[in-house]
Amino acid sequence: MPDFTLADLAATVRARAHSGDPSSYTAKLMAKGSARIAKKFGEEAVEAVIAAVERDNDALVSESADVLYHLAVLLESRGVSFEAVFAELARRTAQTGLQEKASRPVE
Repeated sequence: MPDFTLADLAATVRARAHSGDPSSYTAKLMAKGSARIAKKFGEEAVEAVIAAVERDNDALVSESADVLYHLAVLLESRGVSFEAVFAELARRTAQTGLQEKASRPVE
């Protein structure tokens, strides 16, 4: 198992996002703004869903990597850290999923 974490991904994305490197896909995405990044994230999420429904595990692995990468870029573009996401997950896991869902405000 590789010793690569979401923190490693976030650090790589952060460095590339602000590098100004014209050959960096991350920098190019950041230049297009959060709306374009969110669209790309959504496209990758749909592709992951399709791979799962089709029971194509190799594609699911590949598309999941794309989803995580584009999520990291989206979070960076909005100034949201993975640590903030992890803190929210930790808060939610302090109770059962059904209890947490019931505690959410009605929209």
